[in-house]
Amino acid sequence: MKVLVSDKLADIGIKMFEETEGIDVDVKVGLTPDELKAIIKDYDALVIRSATKVTADLLKAATRLKVVGRAGIGLDNVDIPAASKQGVAVMNTPGGNVVTTAEHTIAMLLALSRNIPQGTASLKAGRWEKKSLQGREVFNKILGLVGYGRIGSIVADRARGLKMQVIVHDPYANKELVEQAGFELVSLEELYKRSDYITIHVPKLKDTFNLIDKTAFDQMKPGVMVVNCARGGIVNEKDLADALRSGKVSGAALDVFETEPPEASPLFEIDRVICTPHLGASTAEAQTNVTVAVAEQIINYLQTGTIINAVNVPSVTGDLLVKLQPYLTLAERMGCLQSQLAKGAIKEVTVKYMGDFLDLDMAPVTMAALKGLLTPILKDEVNFINAPVIAKERGIRVIESRSAETEDFTNLITIQATGPEGSNTISGTIFGKHEPRIVRVNAFRMEVVPEGHLLFIHNLDKPGAIGSIGTVLGQHNINIGRMHVGQETDDLRNVILLVTDTPATPEVLKELQALPLVKSVTPLEL
Repeated sequence: MKVLVSDKLADIGIKMFEETEGIDVDVKVGLTPDELKAIIKDYDALVIRSATKVTADLLKAATRLKVVGRAGIGLDNVDIPAASKQGVAVMNTPGGNVVTTAEHTIAMLLALSRNIPQGTASLKAGRWEKKSLQGREVFNKILGLVGYGRIGSIVADRARGLKMQVIVHDPYANKELVEQAGFELVSLEELYKRSDYITIHVPKLKDTFNLIDKTAFDQMKPGVMVVNCARGGIVNEKDLADALRSGKVSGAALDVFETEPPEASPLFEIDRVICTPHLGASTAEAQTNVTVAVAEQIINYLQTGTIINAVNVPSVTGDLLVKLQPYLTLAERMGCLQSQLAKGAIKEVTVKYMGDFLDLDMAPVTMAALKGLLTPILKDEVNFINAPVIAKERGIRVIESRSAETEDFTNLITIQATGPEGSNTISGTIFGKHEPRIVRVNAFRMEVVPEGHLLFIHNLDKPGAIGSIGTVLGQHNINIGRMHVGQETDDLRNVILLVTDTPATPEVLKELQALPLVKSVTPLEL
């Protein structure tokens, strides 16, 4: 078996490959895309960090490739659907740099508060600017955390040690667990209003891109300080520069940027901005952790077929995987749909298997449902292995049941997700041997291929409703690929599920919501 390491990896990982019988390793860092494409056909495994781009084009040339291993969390540089189509497992190491990134956030917060980078620069330049670089204490100040996942919760704990008051906003966090930890769960608006410091701990998603923008800054307490060690693009850099110039924001610390390496930025011209070149995970301990983890995962997979921390395939035997694959796809997409339909934090998930499942181990399918449920919230942090653990950490109770009887289908999977504002129920099955279908959403029965850009619309069952929706989409050049219509038993309301060729913009969603016969519009991505 041949392993290619195309990005810089700690020596301990290279040594692990070299000392494993039956595995040959080549280290070729800094290859151009064409150079990598020319040699990838000779390798069974590829080890990367963030520099190498694993594109669909590269994967087509990788005729022997079995696994891609990322030493770290982020997988923005890997075309995961293309890898799945090629039968290539994609693994990451989600736990290796959690503490390191949290500690960097605290380091940035303290350095920002006490003007440490500015003081260092001025002293080395021969100046003694003691008065002009007066700082502030963090003791008893209010720290607002946007996001309370693994990193955010560690930051909260470390800030408590500094005697800061910690408040948290996370729409997916379990209120009881946050309060048991000694923190307060608040709305985003309240967090903006009360916080002396704001730190960011959410993944970069459609809903979090430009989350901290002018509208957010306008709601913040004057003199607030902002720290982002999560992902570039969550904080709008232009709006941040404007808020710093106006004095609304008194200082900012950034480890991440929308473009990396960043081009010329107005932020670099402002003295009250400190920044580092994406060093959140850059410690010797973290690099050792992720290097050892990815080497172990790839060695185990190549030697025994054992899958650890894969984001596109569960840890099961090959024979069982063949039998379960359609249901894994179905359950993951049903979970993803549940997450996007939910209002507030989900507290309980019930997975019911009805029909001819009794001789199969359905635990991997339940894991797939949980992975789908958590992926819109956590993105690359969640995989088939850690999904149940993360669900438990978030206070989500998981119930699994089976029944040999089903009314309309040979096999049926039903997932019910319950939160503070009620529950949603989704049922799905497999048509033929491999085609997943959603056949029920709450009271509505339909037949939906669970993929693509979707719009979930509730409307009054009156003439002209569907036509008005189609008119708005047509005016914005959004083509409808498929349309599914379900009807409530009282005949007063319809649900329409539209599959569109391109996603609806916020402007389009606003126009649809304003239509007189439309009650609600929810955009979905599967």
